[in-house]
Amino acid sequence: MKSQNYGNHVRMVPAFHFVLVPLGLITLAAAIVHLWLAARSLESMFLSLLVVSLSLVAVMTMFFARRFACKVQDRAIRAEESLRHYVLSGRRLDPRLTTGQIIALRFASDEEFLSLCDKAAAEGTTPDRIKASIRAWRADHERA
Repeated sequence: MKSQNYGNHVRMVPAFHFVLVPLGLITLAAAIVHLWLAARSLESMFLSLLVVSLSLVAVMTMFFARRFACKVQDRAIRAEESLRHYVLSGRRLDPRLTTGQIIALRFASDEEFLSLCDKAAAEGTTPDRIKASIRAWRADHERA
């Protein structure tokens, strides 16, 4: 597996991001156009409404499934990093840290983790700045 760093850590799933999402959006758009054409020609719109509804359900399901999976992973990462912080320092993670900051801090090596936690909590550092400031990157290949 390729070494992970700030420049390449974003995970893209080609079948999802470049096939499923565009196909779902195109289907929804085509269904809406079909509904509009049916309304203009005074045809029965029942089938067109049904197709629009099903397309909308499919697109919403796709986005919610992705969002829910990421939310569960965020909670798991928060728990893992809280434990890691406790093991390394003997104290709990600073409550001022946001979930986004904690998720960014997971990439920090143990050597710089505690100092970056303190800095992020004190200064309110953005997750992107946290990731950019990491010198010894700890890869996370498990993120969905």
